[in-house]
Amino acid sequence: MATATPLVSDPALPWIERFRPVYLNDIAGNKETVERLKIIAQQSNMTNIILSGTPGIGKTTSILCLARELLDGAYREAALELNASDDRGIGVVRNRIKMFAQKKVAPPPRADSVTLGAQQALRHTMEIYSNTTRFALACNMSSKIIEPIQSRCAMLRFDRLSDEEMTKRLLEICKQEEVPHSPDGIEALIFSAEGDMRQAINNLQSTYYGFGYVSADHVFKVCDQPHPAVVSRILLSCQQGDIDVAVRGVSDLWDQGYSSIDIVTTLFRVAKLSNELEEYTKLEYIKEIGLTHMRVLDGVQTLLQLSGLMARLCQLGSAAKPS
Repeated sequence: MATATPLVSDPALPWIERFRPVYLNDIAGNKETVERLKIIAQQSNMTNIILSGTPGIGKTTSILCLARELLDGAYREAALELNASDDRGIGVVRNRIKMFAQKKVAPPPRADSVTLGAQQALRHTMEIYSNTTRFALACNMSSKIIEPIQSRCAMLRFDRLSDEEMTKRLLEICKQEEVPHSPDGIEALIFSAEGDMRQAINNLQSTYYGFGYVSADHVFKVCDQPHPAVVSRILLSCQQGDIDVAVRGVSDLWDQGYSSIDIVTTLFRVAKLSNELEEYTKLEYIKEIGLTHMRVLDGVQTLLQLSGLMARLCQLGSAAKPS
């Protein structure tokens, strides 16, 4: 996500801001998409664009880097950044965006998502001021943007960052900030973040400030997640058909204060990454855990629900045993 040295000198700023990239060459991951943005910057010929992908993978940062490279010294005057989490109503489109679009500069305003009424107004503004203004829309799901706007934009998709890309970035920050760490601490940061660089950097800073040393145990305490080693042992018990040990393990996590969603989410991550499960068994486990996840999200957040999941996983494990 950034170069090896802080891009902002203020030590009081969060690390995600201190190490936020300024130029496209500083961005980690999504090389093909970033290369397309570099071509836009080189040719100084930008169309309206939509950047789609999960949070924390560089969508907003990429737009801001592109704006700096396109506008250079005029960046502050010629670029308007809006976050649709706050500025989402039709009034923002009719007032702030419309007034800004009338200025004869080449700005790429940015938004994550807006209401349907505001999107219709935005579509009209995009048509009228197409000779002076370019729009860059960052969203988690492009399907939430109405078709008329999608048809007027080039779609650029961002993927989650790989473990290697995140490891490199985190180690650079550790070196720059002189953060003592262990290899399993970095692995824990990557495991808990699931490709979200912003979350990984936040967890790194929180762990360092909280404990002074980044280890796996400290990371999972900061993230308030069950330790994967404990969850792995629970899954191993399920694979062996030992329901008593599996239910006892889940009960222990429950008694420690972990919520159903914490336990189910960690079960899913560990099962997905497990090398001890057969491929068919792994797929069946993921299916059952996913169904339980859906029930938990619907409000059935009880220990009985988790115990039922253990019973089903043990049944699958027993069925997969060679006779």
